[in-house]
Amino acid sequence: MNASAEPTAVAAEPLLLVERAAPVARLTLNRPSKYNTLSAAMIAALRAALAALAGEPAIRVIVIAADGKAFSAGHDLTEMGPERSVDEMRALFASCSELMLAIQRQPQPVIARVQGVATAAGCQLVAMCDLAVASSDARFAVSGINLGLFCSTPSVALSRNLARKPALEMLLTGDFIDAATAQARGLVNRVVAPEALEAELERLVASIAAKSPAAVAAGKRLFYEQLELGIEAAYARAGEVMACNAVGPDARAGIARFTRKA
Repeated sequence: MNASAEPTAVAAEPLLLVERAAPVARLTLNRPSKYNTLSAAMIAALRAALAALAGEPAIRVIVIAADGKAFSAGHDLTEMGPERSVDEMRALFASCSELMLAIQRQPQPVIARVQGVATAAGCQLVAMCDLAVASSDARFAVSGINLGLFCSTPSVALSRNLARKPALEMLLTGDFIDAATAQARGLVNRVVAPEALEAELERLVASIAAKSPAAVAAGKRLFYEQLELGIEAAYARAGEVMACNAVGPDARAGIARFTRKA
């Protein structure tokens, strides 16, 4: 048989499934057999999807979910072998850091839906999402230290979610924590039984989606900006943002509705 006449190979499943059902978009990591590792290709797919969604006003909330037993096992270690140069490692971690920053800069709130283990950069991904809802059987670790590699970039996200000592304990030991501990320490917002995970996520999405998108976007941006400022600068920035928000059409309409009731 002529090579050109051979059957076309079945196209591989996409790394990332993107589903839009306004007001929510769901990005599903779709490499369950590889524990949804954050390969260079997966990172690029997530960055591209977030960039596209940023310009879609009908999308009020973004959910990052995963298929299979793991939410994400972190970086693909096959991309970090001994043949890789330090410049290649720099490029890999810079790309991952840009993804994490893109989540924070995204105008829509981003919620992690954690159904399984989230380790190393996978735990970092949960920490960088604005909110997180976890199944009670989810587990979390920053386990690079077990391989002789301190999880330096995950430490940036982890130290901004947890108190210092619990964060550093996770980073120095690589030990897992369960979902209830993750909630108590501030890594996730809500923990529910596995069968209730989707319903709990939908309740949170609906609550946020019902709010003014302009106020949500401005508030999310201000929240992260003021965290990096001294208190006087933080109040000055917050006052400016709130003043601009207060004279916007959504706030004007909301205040008018309230004062008519009073």
